[in-house]
Amino acid sequence: MNAAVRAVVRMGIYVEAKVYFIYEGYQGMVDGGDNIVEVSWESVSSILQVGGTVIGSARCKEFRTREGRLKAAFNLIQRGITNLCVIGGDGSLTGANLFREEWSGLLEELAQSGKIEEEAVKKYAYLNIVGMVGSIDNDFCGTDMTIGTDSALHRIIEVVDAIMTTAQSHQRTFVLEVMGRHCGYLALVSALACGADWVFIPEYPPEEGWEDQMCVKLSENRARKKRLNIIIVAEGAIDSHNKSITSEEVKDLVVQQLGFDTRVTILGHVQRGGTPSAFDRILASRMGVEAVLALLEATADTPACVVSLSGNQAVRLPLMECVQMTNFNVAVLNVGAPAAGMNAAVRSAVRVGITEGHTMFAVTDGFEGFANGQIKEISWGDVGGWTGQGGSLLGTKRTLPAKYLEKIADQMRTNNINALMVIGGFEAYLGLLELSAAREKYDEFCVPMVMVPATVSNNVPGSDFSIGADTALNTITDAYESCLQLAEARARFEEFCIPICVLPATISNNVPGTDLSIGADTALNAIVETCDRIKQSASGTKRRVFIIETMGGYCGYLANMGGLAAGADAAYIFEEKFDIRELQANVEHLTEKMKTSIQRGLVLRNENSNENYTTDFIYQLYSEEGKGVFDCRKNVLGHMQQGGAPSPFDRNFGTKISAKAIQWISKKLRETYRRGAGKVFANTEDSVCLLGMRRRNLLFQPVVELKDQADFVHRIPKEQWWLKLRPLMKILAKYKTSYDVSDSGQLEHVARHSPKEADTGAI
Repeated sequence: MNAAVRAVVRMGIYVEAKVYFIYEGYQGMVDGGDNIVEVSWESVSSILQVGGTVIGSARCKEFRTREGRLKAAFNLIQRGITNLCVIGGDGSLTGANLFREEWSGLLEELAQSGKIEEEAVKKYAYLNIVGMVGSIDNDFCGTDMTIGTDSALHRIIEVVDAIMTTAQSHQRTFVLEVMGRHCGYLALVSALACGADWVFIPEYPPEEGWEDQMCVKLSENRARKKRLNIIIVAEGAIDSHNKSITSEEVKDLVVQQLGFDTRVTILGHVQRGGTPSAFDRILASRMGVEAVLALLEATADTPACVVSLSGNQAVRLPLMECVQMTNFNVAVLNVGAPAAGMNAAVRSAVRVGITEGHTMFAVTDGFEGFANGQIKEISWGDVGGWTGQGGSLLGTKRTLPAKYLEKIADQMRTNNINALMVIGGFEAYLGLLELSAAREKYDEFCVPMVMVPATVSNNVPGSDFSIGADTALNTITDAYESCLQLAEARARFEEFCIPICVLPATISNNVPGTDLSIGADTALNAIVETCDRIKQSASGTKRRVFIIETMGGYCGYLANMGGLAAGADAAYIFEEKFDIRELQANVEHLTEKMKTSIQRGLVLRNENSNENYTTDFIYQLYSEEGKGVFDCRKNVLGHMQQGGAPSPFDRNFGTKISAKAIQWISKKLRETYRRGAGKVFANTEDSVCLLGMRRRNLLFQPVVELKDQADFVHRIPKEQWWLKLRPLMKILAKYKTSYDVSDSGQLEHVARHSPKEADTGAI
């Protein structure tokens, strides 16, 4: 959160706005006084590496009342504040939106009571709200990552890595309980990242008999000479009967059934503390700047928005759309004669719907039951064991909806049904036609509706069958140039006419066709952690500047993004040419800052940024020019950036894109398999692809098409997205520079993507 606070303050001052801290959240806004303080550039110095939030956070019952919000409005008006940047979860953001909606009424009430002038009501007529989501659970709809999630994953993985050695030595089983009362993101991703044997999350209760299945899995792993077993339990994990699954119960089960030496570790609030990761610092800095830009562009008609991350792009989304999208109500019903497979279809619909985050409702006795109000919420455990049962456990009738339209519309309105899934035969098809025809008269029917054909007669138009499926294999290569060479050799070697996919994996992040590469986040964290320690080493000494050399070849990604995450004063890279005049200007700028505000300076240099202005040269220049004001130290990080355990982000990113690549390869194998020849033959450009993150999408791109985007001499892409963040680092280091807002986020609506979009290359 501190990185976000820092970015908002410094970007706000950069655009010549007054910036205020409101200490202790909404409580501070209600209490006013010294809780609302104007801040300066130096107010946020040295907070980038500090966990938590320097401005505090507190729950406030008073703000939930209109009287409390009236006090808050008065305190803001006293200081002329009409723009609020709120960092918090969905509760905090929903409260901010309510405050905005009531704003004009609150001002009128203050004017009527004589606390403010009528002129103030006109002058401060509307309140702008921009939110940023701070939550370690990553449980907010509309953003891929919330501020704090990656750091929490770091804490979990650090613990797992630390216990691995002793656990392997003693052949132990560890049960690790992590946070996640309602959201299992931390548990699931940390399980992927550390190679856990079993994981329990609230969204996916295990099937009946999971106890035996888990013990069999642990026994098999131990039989294969695996000396360590890890089981991760989210604190909100439940079984199929909605009964909680605790870490102690799991431990007792393993001890009783297998006799394994088992220990429990409950991380608790350790996950909320510690130094923020590089990813979180960069994410929060980008979001903070975007939040200020959104406030500057806001008008009276602009809805409250939240700054989110989609893929690798900062976007603005309507705040309440995100809050409401977190949960949809979906109703399922059977129509027509009973058919084998109906119950399996209902079970699948309910469980996948719950996994997708929806609240699922079951309607009994078809449209007739719907009209009579026979609708209730259905849980994961309610459909346990339905797969093998015949008939329709929900009950079904042939009744069509035409004569019940009014009552059905009323039930949909009462239960806030957002989507409808109808499972049945020809009657179901006719029923949907009738509902569709009634849309002009009843808005309640203007929701997504889908029909799943289920009938022994197989007589539904538009479907050859009622139920169906398929399978495949894999092939992966690991380097862009190797992949390109194989593609170009196909004319001579038919063996290369197979589906080939390259996954970008390099700390330099210099592969064309992708914004991110596996390994780059780990290297960034190594740089940031080292920079933090180096700066800390100078605590209590006289003013000091550190010159740090990073790896990356000719690609300045590590230097630039490491500088942004570590709060550097300058970062020299190959992609942005510099000369002695710029070096001198940087030294003078840093000298002035050293005299007035900061004690420690940080300068990063990419190893190949300039053949003449070497790290030694820059060190000697700063040392000479800074005499009497500061002294210098030099550090070359070297291969330390390539070592260490992979970060949670890299483990998760690698796992996900590998799975996606396998899906793509399977699809290509089915498309290119020649039955007559009994082999695969793929010779088109789109069968040799690089899977990369481009802005907000994961895309499969033919490697041949990427040739024009690559500088093969310097082994870097010709265009690199992160160069647009260069001015941001300079602004936050108190330089006067321009910031390109042409690529800043625009307010857009929340879109929910289907997993099936993976087949088209976008997620």
